[in-house]
Amino acid sequence: MNITVVGLGYVGLANAVLLAQRHSVTGVDLSDDKIAQLSAGISPIVDDEISEFLDRGGLDLTATTDADAAFAQADLILIATPTNYDPDTNHFDTSSVEAVIRAVNASGSDALMVIKSTIPVGFVDQIRGETGRDNVIFSPEFLREGRALYDNLHPSRIVVGERSDRARDFASLLLEGALETDVPVLLTDPAEAEAIKLFSNTYLAMRVAYFNELDTYAHHKGMDPRQIIEGVGLDPRIGAHYNNPSFGYGGYCLPKDSKQLLANYSEVPQNLIRAIVDANRTRKDYIADMIIDRAPKSLGIYRLTMKAGSDNFRSSSVQGIMKRVKSKGIPVTVYEPSLDAPEFFLSPVTHDLEAFKRDCDLIVANRMEPDLEDVRDKVFTRDLFQSD
Repeated sequence: MNITVVGLGYVGLANAVLLAQRHSVTGVDLSDDKIAQLSAGISPIVDDEISEFLDRGGLDLTATTDADAAFAQADLILIATPTNYDPDTNHFDTSSVEAVIRAVNASGSDALMVIKSTIPVGFVDQIRGETGRDNVIFSPEFLREGRALYDNLHPSRIVVGERSDRARDFASLLLEGALETDVPVLLTDPAEAEAIKLFSNTYLAMRVAYFNELDTYAHHKGMDPRQIIEGVGLDPRIGAHYNNPSFGYGGYCLPKDSKQLLANYSEVPQNLIRAIVDANRTRKDYIADMIIDRAPKSLGIYRLTMKAGSDNFRSSSVQGIMKRVKSKGIPVTVYEPSLDAPEFFLSPVTHDLEAFKRDCDLIVANRMEPDLEDVRDKVFTRDLFQSD
C-alpha cells in the first residue's frame, strides 16, 4: 500500500516509521530542513526509537515537500499537521488540516484521509458536510513526546472514529506494525472518537493539577508532600503513577486540549473542566511567588523543555513561571542546549552549563537532572520523584 503522511512532527513521523516497516510511505512537510534530515536517515525530532529505526534501515520511507505528487500515488493519507489552540476564538485552529483536505480533494485523489491531529468535537461531521464527501475519518493518537514511536509499537489502545470495514482495515495497519498483539481496538462514531481524545488528555491534566495542588497545600502548611503522595498512591484505585509535582501541566497537548474541551462545554453545565484550566494558572502563580520571595539577584532557567528526552518546549509550564518572574524585574538567563538563538523572550540563552551554574544564584528546574547535582543547594524544583 502507498501511504502519504502529511506533517512530520511527533505524531506524523512516528506513524510514518511504524507504517514504513511494511508499506511504502511518503512523508510530506513544509520544512526543507526536516526533509533533508529525514532523507539522510536522521530524525528531525528527539525520539530514541525513531532514531534507532532510521539507523537500522529497512524502512520504505521517503520525504518530500511536493504534496501534490505524494497525493497522486497515495492509497491512504494521514494528516498530522498542527492544530494549535487560538485564545481569540476559544477554538482549535484547524486551518492546516482543512487545507490538506481541500488540497487532496482538489487533486482528484479518492484516497481515504485519516486525521491524526487533535480536533474539536464535531469536526469530522462538519468537514464532511462542507465538502459533500465522506472520505475523512479521525483516529486519535495517544503518544508521549520523546517516546512517540515506542507508544505506537506498544499502543494502549487503537481508536478509529468510524464503525466500518475501512476503519477496521486502518486499525489493522497500525496493529501489524506494533510489537504488541493483544491491543484493544475501539471503533466509534466520529464525535465520540474526538471526545475520547479530549477527555483523555483533560483527565491527565486533572491528575497533574491534583498532585500539584497537594504539593501547594503541603508546602503552605510546612508538610512533606512526598510522604502524603506516597500514602495516597498506595490506594490501588489511585496508584503511584503520574503523580510527580511540577510547575504546572504544559507541553503541546494538555493545555490546548483541556481548553478546547472547555470550549466544547460552552452550552453544557460543568464545574470541573473550568477548575482544571484555572488550577494550572493558579499553580504557576504560586510557584512564581515562591521564587520571587527568594529575591534572587540572578535567576537561571534550566531547560525550557517539559520532560527529559524531549526537545520540545511548546507551551511548557516553566515559560509561564519565567514571564511572571521577569515582570518583577528579576534578570533571567536560560540554559537550553536545543535552542539555537542568542535570546528567548529577551532573556539571554547560554549553552555553557558550567558558567550558567556558577553565575546564577538560584536555578529553576521543572525536573531535576544529574547535571545539577553539584549545585543542588541552589536549585529550585518541585520534582520529588525524579520522573515525568
